[in-house]
Amino acid sequence: MLLITGASGGLGSLIAGRLAGRPDIRLGTRRPTGPEQLRVDFDDPAGLDFSGVDTLLLISAGFGEDDTVRARHEAAIAAAERAGVGHIVYTSLTREGDHLPYALPHRWTERRLAASPVAWTVLRNGLYAELLAALAAPGPDGRITAPMGSGRIAAVAREDLAEVAVRVATDPAAHAGRTYELVGDRPIGGADLAGAVGATYTPGTLSEARAAFSAAPDMAAFQIPMLVATYSAIAADCLSTPDEGTLAALLPHPPRPALTTYATSLPTP
Repeated sequence: MLLITGASGGLGSLIAGRLAGRPDIRLGTRRPTGPEQLRVDFDDPAGLDFSGVDTLLLISAGFGEDDTVRARHEAAIAAAERAGVGHIVYTSLTREGDHLPYALPHRWTERRLAASPVAWTVLRNGLYAELLAALAAPGPDGRITAPMGSGRIAAVAREDLAEVAVRVATDPAAHAGRTYELVGDRPIGGADLAGAVGATYTPGTLSEARAAFSAAPDMAAFQIPMLVATYSAIAADCLSTPDEGTLAALLPHPPRPALTTYATSLPTP
């Protein structure tokens, strides 16, 4: 049996959709509602029961402070070890993400897996092109003001990452002990984003972005430095190394163009 954690999230739901109807798939969720779902709550370590699971697709529980995320991942890995799970496939962060503050729980989890008796595969996912649609959307005046400077980012379509996760998790033995860097093949910058949607690019400052995030009523405190640091890393051109062939080799088709994904993911006016 393959268990997918975070099955209701953005990446998890895409993976679940591709595997829908298979009798050997279970979807991990905090509030299960059907026979194909299992209760998986990383904040309740004693309640984690992975009995009968052969492969665990551990989608990062990254929404939280670092210590919270580490504790959640420790709970999941420890539960897998107790239950005799044969293989863990973990969705991590691209190596260039080391410039980002939220890389730390990912690297900790990778080291934890390396020390585990359970076989493992690490999928180091690049930042989503869909994320740029949230962080660099044109304003009502048609201007993109995201403070990305002249930097670029090798953004990747989440759908492509879902396809790779399905391929690896359904045949994990072929990928045991491997760490895959999964980023886009054509780095893009603010001017590219503007050109794709008929906007103009007039980047603002990191201070302005921080102030805007701080004023947002639904923004958690820990998210603000994470998002500002993402802009900063892009502006410093620290996230621009393109795919070296790994993503393309693991997909049955050419990678989806990041600019197209960005444009189609923009919120409707």
